[in-house]
Amino acid sequence: MSETLPSSGSDVSSRHLPSVDRAVRTIEERLPAVPRPLLVRWVRRELAQLRAAGDSGTQEQALERLAAAVQRQAGTRLERVINATGVILHTNLGRAPLGREAVDAVRAAAGNYTTLEYDPETGERGRRGAYLEELLATLCEAEAATVVNNCAAALVLMLKHFTAGPRKGVLISRGELVQIGGGFRVPEILAASGAQLCEVGTTNRTAAEDYARAIDGNTALLLKVHRSNFWMEGFVESPPREALAALALDAGIPFIEDLGSGATLLSAAAAGATPEPTPAEVLACGADLVCFSGDKLFGGPQAGVIAGSAAHVAAIRKEPLFRAFRCDKLVMAGLEATAAAHLRRAAGEIPVVRMMGIAVHDLHARASAMCEQLGEIAGAVRIVETAAQVGGGALPQARIPSVALQVAPRQCSVDELARRLRNGTPRVVAYRVADTLRLDLRTVFPEQDAPLMAALRKALAP
Repeated sequence: MSETLPSSGSDVSSRHLPSVDRAVRTIEERLPAVPRPLLVRWVRRELAQLRAAGDSGTQEQALERLAAAVQRQAGTRLERVINATGVILHTNLGRAPLGREAVDAVRAAAGNYTTLEYDPETGERGRRGAYLEELLATLCEAEAATVVNNCAAALVLMLKHFTAGPRKGVLISRGELVQIGGGFRVPEILAASGAQLCEVGTTNRTAAEDYARAIDGNTALLLKVHRSNFWMEGFVESPPREALAALALDAGIPFIEDLGSGATLLSAAAAGATPEPTPAEVLACGADLVCFSGDKLFGGPQAGVIAGSAAHVAAIRKEPLFRAFRCDKLVMAGLEATAAAHLRRAAGEIPVVRMMGIAVHDLHARASAMCEQLGEIAGAVRIVETAAQVGGGALPQARIPSVALQVAPRQCSVDELARRLRNGTPRVVAYRVADTLRLDLRTVFPEQDAPLMAALRKALAP
């Protein structure tokens, strides 16, 4: 006999509503993976809303509304999706998928105890991330490196450190006051760190002389933010990094740069864009510190890497906020494997790099094979050439030639087809072009071709 769960109140106007117990028993058949206490919580909340709205209808209709609402809630959990958008670093879909070695490293660290802060040689406490920091310093050709939980945290930590004294001013070009994903803006990050923003130059043109004139007794550092998520062309000017490094050196202040995108060994030339500067190149130009993302072009888990002067890196590690921003063992395991792949010049092991380099004829071959196997529904599908994007706020100029399946549904609308694919098993995320839906194969792993076809068959069924 099933338990009877107490209702959260009733009145004459809500007698048509099902009991909490009946609603939960009905819905949990559809969502067996969701813990029952969570279903009870959701059902009670939705019932209260129906009751407050004075909902009228049958119990069966109310059950369907409840089930739909709870299904939407369950859809917010982390689930695997097939990314058919053609956006390689899709922020909403988790950015960079990890390579096989990184996944194995994360799995091993997750299911076991590790030497996270343990020195097996002495049997005493060790330093977290020591091996990873050596990997990153070597990769960046830097004196030292460290890592925190994302690039914004890395920037905040550096700003906090260098403006901790009486000097608070941070010089930055007006053309670099960028906004990153989620509405976060560089001026707000500066304010949160306690720094004082000192804008120099204009939106499109900033010269070294603009920085020189702005340096005064309150200047704490010179900051450059690489415009990795947009570009400017036409009547534009930016001073070379060497000139900025010389100015900072003469003034006795640090010069740091936020590189954002995380390019290390990767050139964007093949993607038709200006190559991203690497940390090693920026440090060679005289920057004291650089920071960049671990989950963009670097191809690892979410992290923020700081590399450069050993003295500065050591001082930043001692900052009280460093502990709040530090990475856990899973991130470190994934980063170790990814950094090692870069150092071995085995970039092909990193999915982001591999996706950018897939030949168009290989994509055509996969698309043709899929169309042949789709059989009776192939008439609704045709192969089109398109352009994929890097995404994730990196390489905005890059347009990578790609191949997509273009679907013109006959039994439903394009929006309905997209909804069916999003909510199927597996979930498939595609994009609309006019009255068709496109599934770009550059961001679909070859081993996902079969489940993608199965999902498409089911979604196109009458």
